[in-house]
Amino acid sequence: MGSGAGSFLKVLLKNFDVLAGPVVSLVYPLYASVRAIETKSPTDDRQWLTYWILYSMITLVELTFAKVIEWIPIWSYAKLIFTCWLVIPQFSGAAYVYEHYLRPFFLNPQTINIWYVPRKKDVFSRPDDILTAAEKYMEENGTDAFEKLIHRKEKKRSILWN
Repeated sequence: MGSGAGSFLKVLLKNFDVLAGPVVSLVYPLYASVRAIETKSPTDDRQWLTYWILYSMITLVELTFAKVIEWIPIWSYAKLIFTCWLVIPQFSGAAYVYEHYLRPFFLNPQTINIWYVPRKKDVFSRPDDILTAAEKYMEENGTDAFEKLIHRKEKKRSILWN
């Protein structure tokens, strides 16, 4: 009986990446994402939204370069370790990758993309500015003050149109 348990343990260790991969990359993040949605903190929302963006990017790379990745024997272990770093809240790996690599890329694409053609500046060129201003106003004055501001503008608009 001792040899059966030893064989089982060998098989388990040999296939650890196959068994742990879905738990680390899908099951736990799915659970944590649902919990994050149910909290009022934007920090955990950002962590998990960022994680899903990175997970999607990893999946796209794997699908695109599947034939090449087949030749890398440690790929599944490296991916598992990287995914653990992204997922474990104490490391905040997803937030780190986003802040240091993805965010600069998306905020300043002309420095990276050689095909970038600057557009004429207009009111709609930076929708982030409106959202950022609204978020800042709510942080400083609260959501109730923001709602009152919106209702005040709606009342003025209805008076003007009537």
